[in-house]
Amino acid sequence: MEITSISSKPGAKEERIDLTQITLRPLNLSDLDDLMIWTTDEKVAKFCSWELYTSKDDGINFIENIATKFLWCKAICINDRAIGCVSLSSSSPGDKSRNKCAELGYVLGSKYWGKGVATCVVKQVVKVAFCELSYLERLEALVDVENAGSQRVLEKAGFQKEGVLRKYLVMKGKSRDMIISSVLFTDPQL
Repeated sequence: MEITSISSKPGAKEERIDLTQITLRPLNLSDLDDLMIWTTDEKVAKFCSWELYTSKDDGINFIENIATKFLWCKAICINDRAIGCVSLSSSSPGDKSRNKCAELGYVLGSKYWGKGVATCVVKQVVKVAFCELSYLERLEALVDVENAGSQRVLEKAGFQKEGVLRKYLVMKGKSRDMIISSVLFTDPQL
């Protein structure tokens, strides 16, 4: 059993997390209050394409409209509480030559950073993706060059860094360099 500790405040009693208890399930409207915790956190939104949520209507819209547009989207849960979200999207929906590839995205409440939760989730998703979406040959992920924590998550989950895409996208009004990493269905799974 893999256990990690988390604390939301310096000096506070640490909460123990059994990483084997992390589950993935569809997002529901009943997750709205939990979702609002991480979508209103500036630290979480810093490297995300979306702006901070300012109302519960933003959260409802995500659950009812945005999450349903992904190829695959699940809440990351501990004790059935949504502490983040993980998704797969088609890299190039209109490009039939690339339809064997999906892009991985994930977001996790900052309280859970650096505790192995994201790595555990990414490893689970790699296994599930290649089983449930058996046509996939490749999963890829784009990470901001300044997001060292997420780069490490992907590395520990078996993704290989392929390179830096310079000025690849505009995020929050600024051109950003992105690191692209991938894992193939033929790669040894960790």
